[in-house]
Amino acid sequence: MLPSPAPPFHQPGWIFEEKYDGWRCLAYKRGGLVRLLSRNGIDYTRRFRALAAAIALLPASTLLLDGEVTAFDEHLLSCRAFLHPDPHVLVTPPIYIAFDCVYASGRDLRDHPLGARREILERLIDDQHVLFPARRLPAHGLAAWAEVQRRGYEGLVAKDESSAYRSGRTRAWLKVKLRDEERVPVGCDRTETSDRGRPESRPLVPPGARRLPAVDSAVFH
Repeated sequence: MLPSPAPPFHQPGWIFEEKYDGWRCLAYKRGGLVRLLSRNGIDYTRRFRALAAAIALLPASTLLLDGEVTAFDEHLLSCRAFLHPDPHVLVTPPIYIAFDCVYASGRDLRDHPLGARREILERLIDDQHVLFPARRLPAHGLAAWAEVQRRGYEGLVAKDESSAYRSGRTRAWLKVKLRDEERVPVGCDRTETSDRGRPESRPLVPPGARRLPAVDSAVFH
């Protein structure tokens, strides 16, 4: 799911999460096999071995998570450039922030409401050190936006808590961006290119792995 731009707002039945500056990444697990794949087909599994190893230990036998790989400075502000850290800037190791759980232990969760998928996600990645669910902000949208402004986050993503998971651009997820080129964390070079190119049409199934039942290639675009 790709959020559409929007101004700050509040609406009952919506939840608000921190928006991160990182690389969008799908985590695919089948048994002990894990692949970390970008939306346009780049395989990051070897680059982020510690994240892949942590996902391999999760209790679900099959799993598809939608999230973002990023790193944080000492103020807990995210920036994708921290994935190439400056030795003079104090940052965390790469962290996987999970937005959604699309498939788990043989269950296709795409038609389940977001609230139910979030509960499953939180149970799966409880007590992890490099895997976290997206941070929930205050329940009122304008209070959530005030916290984003106060802390200097990248922005927020508002989500319809009753929404199903669907591929492509959606109005069920809306992004409200704060950070611009003048408000980036120290050491965060925003001129670096990311993997956010146009998605390729080929299915993103790890080489040598069978396609997950009921999860078609459109989920990965």
